[in-house]
Amino acid sequence: MMAGKIIGKLLFLPAIASASIFAAAFAQEPVEENKNTVVVFGMIHGGHTTSEHYSIDFLKRAINAVDPDYVITEIPPDRLANAARGFERDGAVSEPRVARFPEYVDALFPLSRELDFKIIPAAAWTEGMAAYRRDALNAIENAPARAEDWKAYEAAIEKMEIAIGDRGDDPFFIHTEEYDRITKLGLAPYATLFANDLGRGDWERINAAHYALIDAALNNHQYEGARILITFGAGHKYWFLEKLRAREDINLIDPALFLRDATR
Repeated sequence: MMAGKIIGKLLFLPAIASASIFAAAFAQEPVEENKNTVVVFGMIHGGHTTSEHYSIDFLKRAINAVDPDYVITEIPPDRLANAARGFERDGAVSEPRVARFPEYVDALFPLSRELDFKIIPAAAWTEGMAAYRRDALNAIENAPARAEDWKAYEAAIEKMEIAIGDRGDDPFFIHTEEYDRITKLGLAPYATLFANDLGRGDWERINAAHYALIDAALNNHQYEGARILITFGAGHKYWFLEKLRAREDINLIDPALFLRDATR
């Protein structure tokens, strides 16, 4: 399998309210006054345009159910202003790095005209990092000395895909601990075998860089009593949730509460 095809799966991995919904969520555990409510949605990127289960329309209803004050997104900070200007001018997103994600082009930006939320960009990727990683992976794939590493990597990805099976576009499965366990295990060889080859674009470093931006945004809006939605590719979700669960200044809410609302 070519490196580009496998990495495409990593980048675009299927992840994967009403007052009553929030009341149900808060009833599950004590809630400190003024803590922000945080919800994490795993995106399936291009899959949203083809899935019958996790479609753009379903995603829009789910975001409506959250009714966020802030949406922390997989958009690089240096691309948001241009994307927003284009949308304001033309009613469409033309900025290349943002336009590749249907969840923003067809859901988030259009919803920004209906709901009162602020978009916060939190993707640490740069074109240089992506190019470096692509070249490094091509070199590894074609190096006889790395054949066993590449084989282990491919085998783990295949095993992960088999474990996910036909549930890869099921939003309810995507937002489960089982999905996160499968994803973490499947990406482990990628994270460990190539950590010294991919520079700032290796799995742990890039997730840490993404999360640093998420962390900064959460710190900037502490104790506002706000509703904060985080939207990233579902493959990143387990990494972020491990960090978010350690925070004591937020109430991390089960996405299923809002997904159920979106089915009505």
